[in-house]
Amino acid sequence: MWVEPPGPDPEDIARKVAANPKLKIPPQPQWVLDADRRVVDHVWPGLSTYQRARIYLAAVFYNSVVTYIPFHAIRQGYLRLFGATIGKDTAIMRGTTLWGIEYLTIGHRTAIGSRCLLDARAGLAIGDDVVIASDTHIICGGHDVNHPDFLALMHIPIVIEDYVWIASRAMILPAHIGRGAVVGGHALVNKDVGELEIVGGVPAKLIGKRNPDALKYSGKFKPLFS
Repeated sequence: MWVEPPGPDPEDIARKVAANPKLKIPPQPQWVLDADRRVVDHVWPGLSTYQRARIYLAAVFYNSVVTYIPFHAIRQGYLRLFGATIGKDTAIMRGTTLWGIEYLTIGHRTAIGSRCLLDARAGLAIGDDVVIASDTHIICGGHDVNHPDFLALMHIPIVIEDYVWIASRAMILPAHIGRGAVVGGHALVNKDVGELEIVGGVPAKLIGKRNPDALKYSGKFKPLFS
């Protein structure tokens, strides 16, 4: 029997858009059912088969080839060509994997380390002067473990505001991380993090507060050939 999966919370979406109006949110999927009312596929309203293939292949080529090219201008030029919004003096280091390129928004002077995973298929907006250390995973999607078809759901966007620092090997699931927050290394963020909060652990919990006067630096870090 067909069971309608839960949709995104409109209040959550509105709050994230208010925090970063540049957040790009894809249309919600429509499920394709067989004669037994089981899910066999999904379609994105307004996207043709050609457009879907182009989006997918653009990401595959970036993750297989472009991400390893040792020139920032080439890598970011490719991402912008396929719809990403990336600000001035921002760097995405080599070896980082990207999905949902067209729904990725990054502000100015933000540094993203090597071998990160940015899953923007539900919309990912990262602010100005953000520092994301290497091997961090930011994942918008997931599976509905209570659905009989184990549906892959990718409809909860992530917003990371200005001056956030995410330390190495953290994992960020759908959440809103407030301005100036700090996420400790290896932490698992599965709920919102407030402004200036320092969190750590699995799952991440509040362990301190940051001095608001510290938020005066630039997040620019763009080493040559990195």
